[in-house]
Amino acid sequence: MRILVPDGADFFTQLRADAILEILKKYKTIAVVGLSSNPMRPSHGVTEYMQGAGYRIIPVNPNETEVLGEKSYARLEDVPEKIEIVDVFRRAEEVPPVVESAVRVGAKVVWMQLGIENEEAAKKARAAGLTVIEDACILVEHRKRAGELKR
Repeated sequence: MRILVPDGADFFTQLRADAILEILKKYKTIAVVGLSSNPMRPSHGVTEYMQGAGYRIIPVNPNETEVLGEKSYARLEDVPEKIEIVDVFRRAEEVPPVVESAVRVGAKVVWMQLGIENEEAAKKARAAGLTVIEDACILVEHRKRAGELKR
């Protein structure tokens, strides 16, 4: 897992020990790029858990119309509401255009799921002021902090 924090980000200037805890406490709207309606896909199970934990889920997948009871959008730019976290379930080579879209829509965090890393895209996101998490499962990280998140 790697966490990149933007230079001069006020949110993290007085960072306690856990950037992920701060992200999960502060941001509650997650656009999930690559979310599948197939319950056997990791994106479905992870997102269903986060939805159950109280997060607003916005599916982003041009091949879906609805996932987990939420309207699916073809692109981040098509989402009519504010996006805070962009959770990426796409191959590493498909991350750069997702990051460009995340920057355009004003997202705060790009979260690349377990096994997904793209150094150039991460640098571009960080340079644009976004926090970047690479190679980490949001469900696993949430479960580790469940007790602290309930406070």
